[in-house]
This record gives sequence, C-alpha cells and structure tokens, in this order.
Amino acid sequence: DPLPPPLPKKQLQRAESLPEQGQSRHCRGDPTPWPGSTFYSLPPPKPPQEEGAPSSIPPRDRPSWGSKKLLTKSQSLGEPGARSSPSPSPAEVTFGTADGELGQLLESPAGVCGVVLGCQAATLARLSARLQEKLLGSEEQQQRLEAELAGKSWAGLSLLQREPCLQSGDAWYFPVGFTFEQNQLVLAAKVPKPCCTSLGVQSSFGVHCSIQRLIGRFTDRLPWELVLPGSPEEQSQSPSEEEPVCLAACPVLQVLISPEVPYQTLAGFVKGSHGLHRTSPGHYERLACLLLLQVCMGLEHLRVQNVGQGDLCPENLLLVQCPPQSQQGKEVSLGLSLPRLLISSFFKVKNKQRPCSTSQEQDWTKGLAAPPSPVADELNVGMLIYQILHVDISLENALGFRSNRLPEIPSLSIYSMGLKRLAMLLLHRDPCKRVSIEQARSILQVLLWGPRQELFARSKKTLILLRSWVEVKRSLLLLKFAENSAGAVGSPGLEEWLCCQYFKEVTEHMLYQVTQALY
Repeated sequence: DPLPPPLPKKQLQRAESLPEQGQSRHCRGDPTPWPGSTFYSLPPPKPPQEEGAPSSIPPRDRPSWGSKKLLTKSQSLGEPGARSSPSPSPAEVTFGTADGELGQLLESPAGVCGVVLGCQAATLARLSARLQEKLLGSEEQQQRLEAELAGKSWAGLSLLQREPCLQSGDAWYFPVGFTFEQNQLVLAAKVPKPCCTSLGVQSSFGVHCSIQRLIGRFTDRLPWELVLPGSPEEQSQSPSEEEPVCLAACPVLQVLISPEVPYQTLAGFVKGSHGLHRTSPGHYERLACLLLLQVCMGLEHLRVQNVGQGDLCPENLLLVQCPPQSQQGKEVSLGLSLPRLLISSFFKVKNKQRPCSTSQEQDWTKGLAAPPSPVADELNVGMLIYQILHVDISLENALGFRSNRLPEIPSLSIYSMGLKRLAMLLLHRDPCKRVSIEQARSILQVLLWGPRQELFARSKKTLILLRSWVEVKRSLLLLKFAENSAGAVGSPGLEEWLCCQYFKEVTEHMLYQVTQALY
C-alpha cells in the first residue's frame, strides 16, 4: 500500500516565550546595588542568620525581558527567530507604547512587576534631570553666556550698586548687569580679598548644584566707584574705622563672574535664626538637614574632581535664593524656604589669618590651618552641625582634648537625635571610626525621607523589607508629583529634586547599613 501523505506542520496559535536556559523570572529584582550606586562601608552589621538577612539571601535574577526569544502568532517552530521583534526595555515603556510591544512584557505577574519597577526608575531619572536643569539653567545657554563674557572686564558690565551685596570670609560680591540675548541678567562679581590666592582650578569643576559656578574671569583695577567697609588691614590705615575704603587704591586683582548672586552666608543665617529655631524647631532642624545635605553633596563632587575646599566654614558657605514654588505661603513668611547652598571657598589662606572675634573661632581657625584633607571634611561637617543648631563648641573640645564628652544637643524635634548621632560619628576621636562624607550624606537622607525607626517596630529589618519600602516609596513619590501637578501646589523645587536624587539612587543594602549606624 502507498504511504499516506505527510501531515502539515502545526503552527502556534498564541505568542510563546522561550526563556534561555538558566534564567527565571521573579517579581523583585536582584538585591545587589543598582549600577552607579555606591556600596557604603558603615560599621558592619551583625544581624541574626535568618531569612532576609544580607548573608542569607541568595541572589535572584532580574526579570528576563532583555533575553527572551519571542515567537509571534504566525511564526512556526521551524522558522528562524530573527523575524521576532525585540521586546522593549521597561525603561523605554511609556503610556504611548504600542499594545503589541507592551504585551510581550505582560505574560506573567513577574513581568508586570518588572515593567512597573523599571518605569519607576526611568521616570525618576528623567524627572531628576529636568528639575536639575530647571534649578541650574540650560547647560547650552550657560556655555553661550560664558563665550559672550570672554574678554569682558568692568567696562563690559554695568555696576548696579556701589557697595557689595555680601561679604564672605574670603571675598566681596557685587551685583552687576549684563545684556545677553536681549535679556538683562544680574550676575555676581566676586572680588577675592587680598589675603587669599586663587587655586586657579574652580572653572574646571564641572556643574554641580552645591558648587559655586564661574562663567567668566578677568584681571583689572577695580573701578573707583566701588566702596566697602575696609578690611582689618585697611582699617588700620584709615582715619576712622567706619569710613569706607575705596577699592581703587587696591592693586590689580582677579575678578570672577558667577551666575548666582548670593544674598547671605550660612553664618549670617545661623546668627539670625535663633528665634526661628525656638518657635519652629521641627521646620528649622529639617532646614538644617537639607543645608547639611547640600554641603555633603558638594564635598563628594569635589573629591571626584580631586579638589579640596579652601576654608569650609559658615562664612564661606553662600546661600542663593530659590523660588519657593512648592511651599505654602505660611512657611515662606516664617523664613522657612529652602535656599541653595554653595561651597565658594577655593582659596588657600596665606600665613596671615583672618582675625578671630572669639576664642571659639580661634580654635576653629587653628583646626583648619592645615591643608584640606578628606579627614578635615568630616570634622568640618561635624562642627557645622553644632553651629547650625546654635550649640557652642570648639574644635579642640570636639576632638576630646579638653573633655571626653561632646556638648549636649537638646531634643527639640524628630531630627535632633539623628543629628546628634551623626555629629558623634563625624567627630569620633578615633579617625578609623569616623563615618565618611558619603555615609554622612546617606544618614541625612534617611533622617529626611526615611525609613524611620518605627518601620522596624513590628517587622524585623531585612533586605526584603527595605527593598519593598523603597519600591512603595518610589511609587508614592511619583503619585505625589502627579497629584501636585494637577493641583495648585506649584511646580517642584530644590527639596523635591534632592528627594528625587535620593530615591533614584538608594538601595536596600545602603539602607541596611545606614540604619544600623543610625538607630
């Protein structure tokens, strides 16, 4: 009998996914830190060996959306896989993504979870970049402005007032006008004091929210119109200490142009905020955490650039007004709007030190007389905590040469104990036991945005718990932005950008170690 004809090949009637060997899909991601994040080396935790502890959780694979071999409905098993369209990355998924592409990622609850988490991370990164451009301005526009200012001197600028708008520890600042692309800009002309010498590297730092930016420099004799109260050296030559000293008598000096016009130093802010600290301790100490966070972020950036700051003291930390767009009028009227803080001192002080008004300041100056070093940064930030909280302290006392105990920080708000703990870790007598600036930044972020200690009241602290907390908080943060954009709250500002930076980079590993050191 003749053989029957061969049966036709069967074709798949639905999309199938063929994961590669050895890969599995899970709802949660790998507990290892995200790319670009830092694994912090705080004092090593010693948790019990249990489910969820760092030493007992096995690594798990991320959702395998990037390596699936997808078969379409019209594709048979015998046909090559090259015809299949690649599935999009969760970071590329938007509301307008075609359903055909989106469906490739939604074949299981694990796939849905992976898409949501990937979209959250990508959205936070985009939102953070947009807020940063809003705070700092367009980089292209700044480059055009810098090119326009090249070769300009006092003759190309309009003097807006005779006296400086601010005097810091190492410079005077004059507001000047400049016409750029049919707009009248107000810039800051920074005139270094004679006792300081420029490091000549500030223009190569790169753009950072907490670093004073330079967009021009020139060397010229100062106009005769500019006057200011004389420095201690000049006052001794003046017939009266209150008589202004004409800068035209000074030698030719280097002048630096900055796009940010400061309105106050941190020293002036602290001096004028005693009443605010007393009447609104919670708001004031939250402001203190946000200002200290900006200091730490700036110091981290300088270390990446292999540059040390000149004199990190409150007199050389500048405050720049930020539009309080996301804050209520009541808080703004109380002086609670958050300013940008700029590290501005990139000068080496010569042998002749600036005069010290108190013995406490004398101790501070002696402690900072040595060249800047990474260790000095930790001591400086520890001292700043006490100064911002209006607690008298000298560097000598802080290091325990006169006393074995640091001054007491009163508990006035939910931030007080955390700031006290951070100051103790930064000013530890044993340098090996001091936390780094990077760790101090992470501690401040936890104080501001959590997780707080009550999270661990009912559930034992594990990486799984912390990872879940991060994922939920990211979702809630994005929902908050969406709700605010639809209401009358206003557009996000500096504090929202700092919060985005935190949740964009935070990992459960970092949180585990920081909370071990903090709580």
